[in-house]
Amino acid sequence: MTEQRLWTRTFVIGIVVNLFMSTVFYLLMTTMAVYAVDRFSASDAGAGLASSGFIIGAVVGRVLAGKFLDLVGRRRMLVVTMAVFVIAGLAYIPADGLGLLIAVRLVHGFAFGLGNTALVASIQSVIPSARRAEGNGYFGTATTLATAVGPFLGVTLAAQFGFSSLFWVASACGLLAMLAALAYRVPERTITAEDRVLLKSFRPSSFVDAKALPYAAVMGFGGLAYSSVLAYLAGHTATVGVPQAASMFFLLYAAGSLVARLFAGRIQDQYGDNVVVVPVFAVFAAGMATVAMADTVWAFALAGLFTGLGFGCLLPSLQAILISRTTPAQVGVATSTFFLILDLGTGVGPVLLGLFASAAGYTAMYWLSAGFVLVSAAVYALVHGFRAGWGRG
Repeated sequence: MTEQRLWTRTFVIGIVVNLFMSTVFYLLMTTMAVYAVDRFSASDAGAGLASSGFIIGAVVGRVLAGKFLDLVGRRRMLVVTMAVFVIAGLAYIPADGLGLLIAVRLVHGFAFGLGNTALVASIQSVIPSARRAEGNGYFGTATTLATAVGPFLGVTLAAQFGFSSLFWVASACGLLAMLAALAYRVPERTITAEDRVLLKSFRPSSFVDAKALPYAAVMGFGGLAYSSVLAYLAGHTATVGVPQAASMFFLLYAAGSLVARLFAGRIQDQYGDNVVVVPVFAVFAAGMATVAMADTVWAFALAGLFTGLGFGCLLPSLQAILISRTTPAQVGVATSTFFLILDLGTGVGPVLLGLFASAAGYTAMYWLSAGFVLVSAAVYALVHGFRAGWGRG
């Protein structure tokens, strides 16, 4: 029974690190474009780059983390990158030009990509294999809380204390993540001679796990759909005359995602993957369709609940499936590949969907996003769903 224990000291500390790290991401992601315009009179393109520069840096960090994670050491990589995370948070304050701001965003995102990959990969070693989905669901509640706390803090602090307060709070959160990481203890993999040979290789396969790509593609299309609410929901709710609905959407999104992650993982471990994942796609698509049709605060709130139950549950469910089919030696590369494609979907989505929205409008864009969810479901069915069947084992 000892090996089935989930709630260990290391697991709890990992959740704490994830909470503070993710809070910084959402705190700055929702305010950086506005800051770039307010401080530097940035153009739309410049403001967009100031916002997405973090994701660009994170993508590069994830690619390198997957390859060098076990060479550097998972805990060591996490601690060092959290130190850089703190410094980058402080570096926003003296940045006095748009170019310098974007450079800081790239470095900040790079540290996040390295540290987050190290954390997510290492936490898998302390989650019992029989409770993989449940453990990832609980671990992901930290990210769920951050999606509510981060944007709320960002808007409130910027309005009441100015933008500089955001950077002090981001640095403080980064410091708390680093201090927690110092207390984080996980088993490290022993590097074999074969591993050292692979480390000297710079073939694409040494950075990206081909076997993880199909599962990552499912999340990539899901992230593409979800990016439409991250980037354009505030504009859409203002267009239909209920600007206050955006905050209600994200509040219900966090609630739905939290509920889903607390219970869905245990159900998935006991009864099988499709029992959870198939309904998740249905409610996720319903969430996007409801956004397209909504014109009242409560309709957007319902859409937020559906989206939280859907997208909020999809990530830990797919991650659990991937890790259960990955060897210990490939966990680092597989994890970085999974989140790399998710980041690409979330990062590229606003650009592609923004172009579509400018031509066809927000309503059509959200119907298109619902379509991307169906594409994600189709990829899942081909990659895993048909083979998994219904029921465990």
